[in-house]
Amino acid sequence: MTVIGWMQILLFCALVLALVVPLGGYMTRVFNNEWTLLSPILRPCERVLYRIAGVDEKREQHWVSYTLSMLLFHVGGLAVLYGVLRAQAMLPLNPMSQSAVAPDLAFNTAVSFITNTNWQNYGGESTLSYLSQMLGLTVQNFLSAATGIVLAVALIRGFARRSAQTIGNFWVDVTRCTLYVLVPICVVFTLFLVWQGIPQTLGPSVEATGLEGARQTIAIGPVASQVAIKMLGTNGGGFFNANAAHPFENPTALSNLLQMLAIFVLGAALTNVFGRMVGNPRQGWAILAAMGILFIAGVAVCYWAEAHGSALLNAQGLAGGNMEGKEVRFGIVGSALFAVVTTAASCGAVNAMHDSFTALGGMIPLINMELGEIVVGGVGAGLYGMLLFVIVTVFVAGLMVGRTPEYVGKKIEAREVKMAMLAILILPLMMLGWTAIAIVYPPAVASIANAGPHGFSEVLYAFTSQTANNGSAFAGLSGNTLFYNLAGAVAMFIGRFWMIVPAMAIAGSLAAKKTVAASSGTFPTTGGLFVGLLVGVIVIVGGLTFFPALALGPIAEHLAMGAGGLF
Repeated sequence: MTVIGWMQILLFCALVLALVVPLGGYMTRVFNNEWTLLSPILRPCERVLYRIAGVDEKREQHWVSYTLSMLLFHVGGLAVLYGVLRAQAMLPLNPMSQSAVAPDLAFNTAVSFITNTNWQNYGGESTLSYLSQMLGLTVQNFLSAATGIVLAVALIRGFARRSAQTIGNFWVDVTRCTLYVLVPICVVFTLFLVWQGIPQTLGPSVEATGLEGARQTIAIGPVASQVAIKMLGTNGGGFFNANAAHPFENPTALSNLLQMLAIFVLGAALTNVFGRMVGNPRQGWAILAAMGILFIAGVAVCYWAEAHGSALLNAQGLAGGNMEGKEVRFGIVGSALFAVVTTAASCGAVNAMHDSFTALGGMIPLINMELGEIVVGGVGAGLYGMLLFVIVTVFVAGLMVGRTPEYVGKKIEAREVKMAMLAILILPLMMLGWTAIAIVYPPAVASIANAGPHGFSEVLYAFTSQTANNGSAFAGLSGNTLFYNLAGAVAMFIGRFWMIVPAMAIAGSLAAKKTVAASSGTFPTTGGLFVGLLVGVIVIVGGLTFFPALALGPIAEHLAMGAGGLF
């Protein structure tokens, strides 16, 4: 660990904080249907889209209608994307003549992208046509990201409104989010990435002769536009199999910094949106502080583990840290920081192979996902995931003081606590349940590359990543099999939508309640005590749920490595 390394980490944190207030203010105006600098250009486009779709923008929806609209929207997206992947051999913009994607892989991929997971059991440049990448994957990158954001906004409205029966209009929210937030930022970001050296072309792959005289095919394509939204929308699906470790997806240290910033910026800004919409910005800062504590702790452990290396490396004269599986242009700090950022958010893009991290270094990304990626988290999903823990925390605080808990003027009662716990418990059911099946089912065991605790970590990481809608892979696991394609698709679908339904039920319940004035018995939720209690609840719930599994995987591997054992 070096001073320069910590300066890079602090620079990243400072840039995120600097963007929270201006971006949070802008997004608040967008979702309150207020005037913005882009309104003169985008408002006519917005009206045309409503007219074509037959949407009445002034008509709001009950939480049930809002949720059903969202589910039907994504079921339709699943059907379209599956059809594109299965028919890509007959469709245009296929210069490399890619064949149709196999049924089970197409199903897994379609579910992956509509759930904002972007898990990839394939190599993008060797499997998909340009049309599939653009019309299929990139479009869903925008729509799944917009859905996460608007669901968070709907839950915020539940806290902010008084005696209301509606929480907004899904079709209006997702249109405004895409038009006013995602598209403008991605246009600018795409141009930046092209400047950094990322291709953006519909031309075929390039044939080249290397220095040793060998011929090779260099894949190119419409890369920059997909990279922009995969980072900003915390999607993570790479155009290339090597993802953000590929020089055509992430060529420079500057592009690496801006891509990490894009992953975090919307999720962090949504905490400011929450504070503004409930009428108390300090509430948003308290939530961001809890996220920040967990993030810094994760970065510190991961950076230390990778910079320290291992006793075996040091004994062989390889002191200086673990560079295995990392790009030289990013180094240890750039790789460790990226790994924590991409798993603290539900992005899943990787610029280093997590399979090559030390046992403790690889454990931090795993823990980030097991906690539900509430440390900033995916766009929208991180905030509503954190708010579920907030509800549990104020319930615990209410038990301490012996009165009905309150949060931002709303009484938190049995219905809200039950729904919050239901949503929280869905994740370990899929993560641990499928892992238990996979390590005893012979066809699934055959896909594991390593023996012992490292092989267990590969399986645990895969189902944790898919259930948490992250999409990053530990590597070492051959996932393109019938079992992993189907089981992974189920884990991704349930991990996304079965958590959303209870969250929207909470939104509807809270919106219908009256606001209660704060009293001397109200537990303050903007100070250090609340932040500490929130972090404590998250750590305790996560530890009780996942420590046994972690003990079988990375912790056992770390202890074995200290004794000279490798897997």
